[in-house]
Amino acid sequence: MKLLQAGFPLIISLLVSPAFAVSTSANVPSTESASAAPRSAVLTSYQQDAELIRQTYESQLFTLPAFKMGHYGLRMYRQTQDDKYEAAIWSDMARVASRLNHFATEVHTPEQIQVYTEKRAQKYRQKTDDRSKLRYSVTKSKPEYFYLGVDLLGSMARADEYGLKHRDDEKLRQIIRRYDFSDYASDPDMIRAWAAQLANQVYWLRQLGEQDVVGEFIKAFRATYPDTQDASLSDKQLMNKIYGLTHIIFAASEYYQKPVNEHEFKWIYDYYRANIDAILERTKEDVIAEVGINFLLAGLDNDPVVDKTRAAIQKAIDRKAGMVPSVDGETELRDGEHRNVLSIMLLDWRGAKAVPTVSKQPHIFDSIPYGLIAK
Repeated sequence: MKLLQAGFPLIISLLVSPAFAVSTSANVPSTESASAAPRSAVLTSYQQDAELIRQTYESQLFTLPAFKMGHYGLRMYRQTQDDKYEAAIWSDMARVASRLNHFATEVHTPEQIQVYTEKRAQKYRQKTDDRSKLRYSVTKSKPEYFYLGVDLLGSMARADEYGLKHRDDEKLRQIIRRYDFSDYASDPDMIRAWAAQLANQVYWLRQLGEQDVVGEFIKAFRATYPDTQDASLSDKQLMNKIYGLTHIIFAASEYYQKPVNEHEFKWIYDYYRANIDAILERTKEDVIAEVGINFLLAGLDNDPVVDKTRAAIQKAIDRKAGMVPSVDGETELRDGEHRNVLSIMLLDWRGAKAVPTVSKQPHIFDSIPYGLIAK
């Protein structure tokens, strides 16, 4: 609480600080003119557009919900190592601590997990969009997945990335060990509903030193989505497939913390190169930006796919709103955070960096939220 009380004046100062102010007076070349300019000029154009989006979000960053604020702040810190994101990172730690505290004290017995998952499943049942309907239909026979995969693993892995763990870490690990995650990771129907999430989760399990089903998942994923059947996929299923591919790379990098080896994932990069035009035509900006960042994580900055994805994102920017809108033209800040932080990273990539951690940046962890401790 002490940090929260002290944090609000800091937050206000950050909002008006020159550190968050970005000049937009420079003329930004259009995609068409940029394509004919020297490469250095094109990169400058991309970087200017990244700054435009930064200004939009960072002038209002602390109005976002904790999850969105933390999602943005952590990624920007890993890109820049700028302490102006410290408050957003602390907010993310507090969110993680709150969830793990809740699980450790109130949702850990099989009976408690059943009640919890039934409530989570009902939220999906009440939604009317096709993706939620599919997820509810597929997961209702495995309702514990809502607790184990969607909620518990992600929070434990995030704490681990910070160099932290929950004080009841062993208790939470014992919960994970009750389940065989291959039941979810190798199920084609689950992959069609949760491809990106499963990619994250199998790597999180490996990161935590628990069950390793990465190989099983990748084998099942490739069997579920053979490249020869792309033409028969709906646009939504194609996006689910490519989200799965991009998140394999992201999860292998531990989310922008370390570079990946192109040769280890040659099948993914070969697919991107062969299908980039279809990806640009049939998917949305979130997916396009993720594909480009996958190349940057492998050090493939000069690959033609990177310029194609950057040009597509640049063209999609609503310059009046200062952001990449949704496919429906919506410019709501909260709903667009994921899409726009990816766009910033693609347009102005700063490299992978394993930060922040309690050992490397101790000043960020002066006050660790209750329930978390150093590993």
